[in-house]
Amino acid sequence: MNTVISFIIIFGALVFFHEFGHFIFAKRSGILVREFAIGFGPKVFSYKKNETIYTIRLLPIGGYVRMAGEDPEMAEIKPGHRIGLLLDEDGIVSKIILNGRDRFPNVRTIEVEKADLEHKLYISGYEDGEDDLLQTFSISREAIIVENQTETQIAPWDRQFASKKLSQRAMTIFAGPLFNFILAVVVFTIIGMVQGVPVKEAVLGKVLPDSPAKAAGFQKGDLVLSIDGSEVKTFTDMTTIVRAHPDEELVFTIDRNNQTLEIPVIPDKEVVEENQTIGLIGVQSALDKSFGKIAISGFQETYLMTIEIFKLLGKLVTGNFSIDMLSGPVGIYKTTETVVQTGLLNLLRWTGLLSINLGIMNLLPIPALDGGRLLFFGVEALRGKPVDRQMEGVVHFIGFALLMLLMIVVTWNDIQRFFIH
Repeated sequence: MNTVISFIIIFGALVFFHEFGHFIFAKRSGILVREFAIGFGPKVFSYKKNETIYTIRLLPIGGYVRMAGEDPEMAEIKPGHRIGLLLDEDGIVSKIILNGRDRFPNVRTIEVEKADLEHKLYISGYEDGEDDLLQTFSISREAIIVENQTETQIAPWDRQFASKKLSQRAMTIFAGPLFNFILAVVVFTIIGMVQGVPVKEAVLGKVLPDSPAKAAGFQKGDLVLSIDGSEVKTFTDMTTIVRAHPDEELVFTIDRNNQTLEIPVIPDKEVVEENQTIGLIGVQSALDKSFGKIAISGFQETYLMTIEIFKLLGKLVTGNFSIDMLSGPVGIYKTTETVVQTGLLNLLRWTGLLSINLGIMNLLPIPALDGGRLLFFGVEALRGKPVDRQMEGVVHFIGFALLMLLMIVVTWNDIQRFFIH
């Protein structure tokens, strides 16, 4: 149960922050946001506030912010259509009833002659009983269209995504991944505040009980100078050497209270993967809890993990890649199950790593992802005019279909790895 709750909270946080980035910058640009959704598929929960419907949907495989102009805007009102109009006290159209007019007692029925719901905001037509008198009605910028008992707010052209400057559109799309990096910075900063920030130097912090280091006589505060004559400058240098020599004696040269000591130790052997073992001596890095270190720790950790993920992506280019290096929802769930057992801080660290992954993946220039859309904006900037929307839509559709296929393959591979083999 702890795993399920943790997975739901982590998934919800990652998707929420990503979509909130899109949402907040769309609002800042004046774009009408129709829906803010967590998940896909049928609605589980919905709540409408002001212009936006906030929904939680059944399938936990992402989320979206539906902006006006991104999808085909409501049913087109053509000449000859008979529609109902509800007017406010100033005589401005507040509701346009496409069908089911009998449910509105004060409706005025007209046969449409002309209509413009994007630019000039008017409807002209002949009202029942006055067939010889063409009337023109002004439409409110917040007017509602009612079709099949569903209400949809109209979107004047200046409230639609495509009407905005290129910089505004690009920032609205970029803000999703950006907020994932911001979430990672916040998470790693919180970790730094709670436990402190590992110092760069090879200074020992906690020495674990019943460990080779404890048995050899290592103490908290020891500064490792070298191992078997090889100079050690950082804690990472030390762990790299130890991990490479399981069950082999290593002689540590340390500085303890300005005295130089030599301490031999044999690292324990631990199997991490099939046919791969590492050495461990049971020490942790010393921690710095100063405000200055904590203030920058979130940015440093986010940067370092971003570099590591890009190194992994580099293997795609060099060909050193296996499908097992990818994980879908099942793989992430199983890893979360393992991390939950190691404590809250590790669970937070896992959340930060996933958030960075989500941000980077979305920035890749792949159709249907944010990076793919940003690529089209780049082409628009070079050409001086937008790419044909129909062609762009086809490219994104094909990209989305291929992503769904990849997700199915990865999920099936996860199931085989964790439940069948």
